Amino acid sequence: MDKIQSRIPEGPLAEKWSNFKSNQNLVNPANKRKLDVIVIGTGLAGASAAASLAEMGFKVKSFCYQDSPRRAHSIAAQGGINAAKNYQNDGDSIYRLFFDTVKGGDYRSREANVYRLAEVSNNIIDQCVAQGVPFAREYGGTLDNRSFGGALVSRTFYARGQTGQQLLLGAYQALNRQIKKGNVEMYPRMEMYNLVVIDGKARGIIGRDVITGKLERFSAHAVVLASGGYGNVFFLSTMAMGANASAAWQCFKKGALFGNPCFVQIHPTCIPVHGEYQSKLTLMSESLRNDGRIWVPKKKEDAERLQRGEITGMDIPEEDRDYYLERRYPAFGNLVPRDVASRAAKERCDAGFGVNSTGLAVFLDFKDAIERLGKDVIEAKYGNLFQMYEKITDDNPYEVPMMIYPAIHYSMGGIWVDYELQTSIPGLFAIGESNFSDHGANRLGASALMQGLADGYFVLPYTIQNFLAHEINTPRFKTDIPEFEAAEKEVQEQLEKLMAVKGTKSVDTLHKHLGRIMWEYVGMARNRDGLMKARKELKMLKQEFWTDVKIPGNLDDLNPELQKASRLADFLELGELMTMDALNREESCGGHFREEYKTDEGEALRNDKDFTYVAAWEYKEEGKDPELHREPLIFENIEVKQRNYK
Repeated sequence: MDKIQSRIPEGPLAEKWSNFKSNQNLVNPANKRKLDVIVIGTGLAGASAAASLAEMGFKVKSFCYQDSPRRAHSIAAQGGINAAKNYQNDGDSIYRLFFDTVKGGDYRSREANVYRLAEVSNNIIDQCVAQGVPFAREYGGTLDNRSFGGALVSRTFYARGQTGQQLLLGAYQALNRQIKKGNVEMYPRMEMYNLVVIDGKARGIIGRDVITGKLERFSAHAVVLASGGYGNVFFLSTMAMGANASAAWQCFKKGALFGNPCFVQIHPTCIPVHGEYQSKLTLMSESLRNDGRIWVPKKKEDAERLQRGEITGMDIPEEDRDYYLERRYPAFGNLVPRDVASRAAKERCDAGFGVNSTGLAVFLDFKDAIERLGKDVIEAKYGNLFQMYEKITDDNPYEVPMMIYPAIHYSMGGIWVDYELQTSIPGLFAIGESNFSDHGANRLGASALMQGLADGYFVLPYTIQNFLAHEINTPRFKTDIPEFEAAEKEVQEQLEKLMAVKGTKSVDTLHKHLGRIMWEYVGMARNRDGLMKARKELKMLKQEFWTDVKIPGNLDDLNPELQKASRLADFLELGELMTMDALNREESCGGHFREEYKTDEGEALRNDKDFTYVAAWEYKEEGKDPELHREPLIFENIEVKQRNYK
């Protein structure tokens, strides 16, 4: 049987979602009470999905490894959320948002999914306003918008520099309401360690209480994965330290296909690395590129003096500054997409024009904006971001330019899903950043919050009924059956194997080593020789991990090092898959930049003839390479051509 069945509805693009909803299977209210759904993760996608499903009448079990759903990494999203409401009257539309998203992803996303995302985007804003999300407003009271990379219109709704947090509070309120009503059972501090599959369908999970170390079994009629992305495979990233890929990876090892694993996003606006012992990186919102101008010195001798600390950016006169994004991309300027801005910064720094002591930074300067708009206006728009920057760097960005450099940020790849957000395992759904579906090879800024809430509030509550309508006569599962016993035994044996190593190297030491390999060879620029070297080094590091990792403490107890080691075991395997996918994709597209495939001007050069497909990888047994399946991408509504932001 073909593993790839995308289930895209027939009909014109603008009518597919309406046609689907008009003809889908439904579950009546009395039957909804008989059906259980597990939701893994309580970020924007997970919290909104759990709240929506419970509001509809399903019984929901919600899991997070944090002590509160509010601690999900979605709170870290700063800049805004896209929607095609066209409040600015600047020419925006659902089609324009759809077009910009497909183009921004370098024509490597599924048309039908992206159009649906644009179509429901307006509903998200109405939903969040009704919840009380304090979006910024114009003087007259209407919601304000600002611009983001990859668009020529202002469509990004925002709440200062804390949009993700405010949106999550709205979803969290909706989730809490359902907890109070008894429709959601909340399981904090419970991490998913395995998926239970019965007769080919996802029917439950094995969780581990991170406080007691106890393994527990949970059953349901369907499982929804909303566990986020895998950026921490690089160790240094903008992700929360606890963010991991383990839930998704266990689903992959149970048969769920993994889509486009090599597609990860490099965010251009992060505070540069400042030390060998740093554990994470801090994102400075892309919204800053609305008013900040990015530059480096025109003269290499000025850059060298900056690197030695002899002068500051304020000492370099205007005529000696190279606003390289405005020079190279005059139409979009500082608001080119993230992959383009990141590679441009890397190119300038590699050429010797970097501006801090490491030579790996460029300036983000607000001098012109402060002179044009006034300090008060800039403070009202970006004040908390400026404050955060000053706390971390001890530099005042009102007085001196910020210094930024690209860093790992978001995963466009993830568990493969069809149009209904169902994986290749029936009954297992993946939403938000944990799936691959909407962003292609590069995500436009302010689209992560849009996808998470679209999936949770407005897509999954419809599509999951297509599956659950056939389960109304399926009784609730007991957990003392062989499938649950076998799944729990797998987890127990894996944890005992980890504890038995008793090596000399800490988990963080080995994780940093993994991160260096991934950043050096599978980072902003890749080539065949480097990827081949990465595969070899990853195999050696995996061997070192399983023979020399040191995990103090006990198995049946609060043991953060055991948690980290279990996640690192999955990251090591995922790193190999990412490298294989990058080797296989012999083209450059979006965040996947193969140095062998570029235009004369140094831009990404796609190979549409051979690689216009989703790479969906199937797990084989331990020691065997996964098998590649291809889902062709067919573009009927957009002309596929070389991206141009000039």
